Amino acid sequence: MTPQAREASPFVILYVEDDPDIRELVTVALELDEGVRVVGCQTGGDDAVEMARAWHPQVILLDVMLPGTDGPRTLELLRADPATSGIPAIFITAKAATSDVSRLNGLGALGVIRKPFDPMTLLAKIHGLIGAAGRVTAPERADR
Repeated sequence: MTPQAREASPFVILYVEDDPDIRELVTVALELDEGVRVVGCQTGGDDAVEMARAWHPQVILLDVMLPGTDGPRTLELLRADPATSGIPAIFITAKAATSDVSRLNGLGALGVIRKPFDPMTLLAKIHGLIGAAGRVTAPERADR
């Protein structure tokens, strides 16, 4: 790895998921790319908003069904906070009927990734959704 690659800021992903096994699987798969850092959050609502404020992620991945405050309401809270309102959000959920996807996208999500998903293609799907929305993806790395 070149010094420029080591100095580059990581592409931070906040993953809001209550299932620790799924959170770990996603973290391991995404962090195979040395430029990615995953920050896990097991509850939605204020906890997710606080973590987004603290970590300034480039994207937030949200489960729909969370204990307490669910994913859609968490996205509403994120959008209402000036510090987090512009962070792109993507839902990762098993609850992905066509009407559910339309509703989630209507809340301001970039898209929905359906569970089960292939962990090895997850980062490419995330970058595809971010790129399709005209957002900046991961920083260029000098070692690629």
